[in-house]
Amino acid sequence: MDIFSSLHLSRRRLIGAAVALPFTASVVRAADPSLSFDLYGKFGVLGLEFSDKVKRLAGQEISMKGFMAPPLKAEAQFFVLTEVPMSLCPFCSSDADWPDNIVVVYLLEKQTFVQPRQTIEVRGRLEYGSWTDPETGFVSLLRIRQAEYFSV
Repeated sequence: MDIFSSLHLSRRRLIGAAVALPFTASVVRAADPSLSFDLYGKFGVLGLEFSDKVKRLAGQEISMKGFMAPPLKAEAQFFVLTEVPMSLCPFCSSDADWPDNIVVVYLLEKQTFVQPRQTIEVRGRLEYGSWTDPETGFVSLLRIRQAEYFSV
């Protein structure tokens, strides 16, 4: 009889967990907002304007999937995230060869870089607005800071 009552309790817990799972998943999604490469809302007189979603997520922890452009050097602590695989180094070609929707990723700590065709997911704090890196002189409009990434 004790075996059956413990099974009943387990079944009860299982059913409770199954009922709570959709709510738990939505809480997790809300805590980890993701951003796609639909970065711009419109093209105005001053040029491209960031989308409302980019503006709303600024300063928050986000995740974003894309591809790592070939880094400037192997020990660099930053790279460029692109929507499509790029075989060109962003520092070795003109800006005409590059899409508008790139994001500069500043790593929390150095990580081993991956091949340009490997899909990665980046997590970090989103920033937007023009900023010049004092060490490299690289100008960016959109950045993910204190980031880490992993292959997906």
